This record gives sequence, structure tokens and C-alpha cells, in this order.
Amino acid sequence: MQAFLTAVTGFPTLLFTSALVVVVAFWLLVAFGAAETHGFDAHAHAHFDGWGLGGVPVTVAFSLLTAFAWFFSLCATVLLEPLAPPGVPRVLGGVAVLVGAVLLARWLTRLLVRPLHRLMPDERGPSRLDFVGLTCTVRTGRVDAGFGQAEVAAADGSTALVQVRQTGTDPLGSGSTGLLYAYDDAGEFFWVAPYDAALDPRGDRT
Repeated sequence: MQAFLTAVTGFPTLLFTSALVVVVAFWLLVAFGAAETHGFDAHAHAHFDGWGLGGVPVTVAFSLLTAFAWFFSLCATVLLEPLAPPGVPRVLGGVAVLVGAVLLARWLTRLLVRPLHRLMPDERGPSRLDFVGLTCTVRTGRVDAGFGQAEVAAADGSTALVQVRQTGTDPLGSGSTGLLYAYDDAGEFFWVAPYDAALDPRGDRT
């Protein structure tokens, strides 16, 4: 156990351990609905495509790459560190393990990405921005600049409970219909305004 802890917290495995902690925390947030797997820009996709890891969501490719790199680095460190003398040789050995772990992880991830691509069609998943322009039903007793929740229906018929805020003092209470007209990325909420179907020539958009 001591050798395991030393390897996990030592160079170079510590770099992958830190990344693995982030990956695990992210997927836990996804499991509890507090994060989305598709909230990454095209720039990240371009980098992974260049590594031959395209065809699956960036989050999946990065998670696999991190897990494999951590595992290879841990195994190599446990096996080789006792053989490397202290000082410069051990540092150089750590660098070699770092590079080798990344290359091996990339190779294995590429092998897995190919079959996974068939199970994950390359199309954009639903996004919170898809709710902008839709009407919603307020589910809290009030909506103001710091509080409020509403239920909104997506195009596929599913519903979601979202955080909403308003800049004015319009009467928005439980059961009221509102219009989601903007999304605040920093606060992770929608700006909402009272909605009157009679004033919308396009009719109700829910």
C-alpha cells in the first residue's frame, strides 16, 4: 500500500492522478444532473480530432485517455522506480514514463474510440441554449432577480426544471407562463419575462 501511495502521489503519476480526480468529479456531477457532457467548444474537438480521438464526445475521449495514462504511469513507476538511482537518472526516468504513458494511452484510446463511434452518432446533444425562446411554467411562488424556478418542455417532449430570474417586478408566481429570452452562463439561469399568447402572432411556442 505504501508503494502504491508513493507512486500515486509522486512524479509523474501525480499529474495523471490530479486529472483523474477531475474526471471522476465531473462524471459524478453528470450523474447527479449538475453538469452536461456536451458543453465543450469546437476548439477542443479539433485538438482531439488531430490526435485521432474524434468521433466520440470530448468528455469520453479525455476520460479514457486520462484513466489509461494514469494506469500505465502507475504501473511503470511501481516497477521501475526501485531500479532507478536517485537524482538525475530518476528524473529522466520519470519524464520517459510520462511520455510513454501518454503515447500508450493515446494508442489504446484510439482503439476503443472506433467501436464507440458507432454507438455515439456525431450529432449535437440537447443544450440549455435550446430552451431560449421557449415558454415555461413558473413553479415557485415568486420570480425575482435572485430566485425562481420554472418548468420548460424541450422539442423532444421531455421537461426540465430550470433556474429563472427577472430584471423587473412583473407578477410571476406559481403557474404563470413566462418566456425564456436569454441564458446567463455565469449564473446558470435563464432570464424570463411574462408571456401573453395573445400578443404573439406565432402562437404558443411550448
